[in-house]
Amino acid sequence: MATSASPQQPGGAVVAERRGIPAASFVEDVQIYLNQLGLDVNSTLAFLQERLQQYKVVEMKLLAQQRDLQAKIPDIEKCLDVVATLQAKKGTGEALLTDFEASEGIYSRARVEDIDSVCLWLGANVMLEYSCEEATSLLRKNLENAKASLEVLIADLQFLRDQVTITQVTIARVYNWDVHQRRVRQALASQDS
Repeated sequence: MATSASPQQPGGAVVAERRGIPAASFVEDVQIYLNQLGLDVNSTLAFLQERLQQYKVVEMKLLAQQRDLQAKIPDIEKCLDVVATLQAKKGTGEALLTDFEASEGIYSRARVEDIDSVCLWLGANVMLEYSCEEATSLLRKNLENAKASLEVLIADLQFLRDQVTITQVTIARVYNWDVHQRRVRQALASQDS
């Protein structure tokens, strides 16, 4: 009888970790598990609690990354729409009236006529000028990358939640096994008396 099983991928491959997140082992037989670890019950419970806290810290980091990506995707889509609008107005001779934020809470009205390029914030206080076609290409690539990163992040969070659940079940199993062993020892001690 196997003592523990690691999470499996489709096809039966055992997962040792996912992108640096260690896989938790499901414990079928607590006694054999404790013997394999070479720890007593209290040390094992402390180890499992520490692992659970590590999972919680990683979960908080991943959730922060997820919030950032979920905010970034609509911004990229909005930029794509603006560039598409500017390209549509190009060559028509029609000016585009728009309000833009000059500073936090301060807006100004602008009249935009035929344009050949746009400026994009790259981050770290860096702005570069691109042709509309280059800007569209760059923004589409960034949008695809952000969506792909979000999918990977969601899969990581699901894997992490599974590990948290497995660890919590293992803690409960080890604790309940210990309680059962104490009762058995008490019953034997009371029979001997």
